[in-house]
Amino acid sequence: MSFEGFPVAALDFYDDLEMDNTKSFWEAHKPVYADAVRAPMTALCAALEPEFGTAKVFRPYRDVRFAKDKTPYKTHQGAFVSAGPATGWYVEISAAGVRVGVGYYRAEREQLAAIRSAIDHDRTGP
Repeated sequence: MSFEGFPVAALDFYDDLEMDNTKSFWEAHKPVYADAVRAPMTALCAALEPEFGTAKVFRPYRDVRFAKDKTPYKTHQGAFVSAGPATGWYVEISAAGVRVGVGYYRAEREQLAAIRSAIDHDRTGP
């Protein structure tokens, strides 16, 4: 399957899920998720794999064990490609549209100080 974009049905699915984040809604609309969200995200990751590497497509279920918010499903679909220790690229689709990012997470105090110093430096910051 080649990536041909995300259909409007994906945006509509997440718009509706934000309004009714229940198991009954999910079960009734699971085929829409599979066809309009999961399949295009998997195709996008496959298309980008030669250049960026293998992506992890996240599961749609929230871990609610310790959360006050017990809604069972994520209101977005994300995928992540690791580029090194705690660094990588991210893509996400939700009712708001598609967003992409790159970054570093899980920085220890010393690492974060070094990153901030490099960003603030006149030569390396820009």
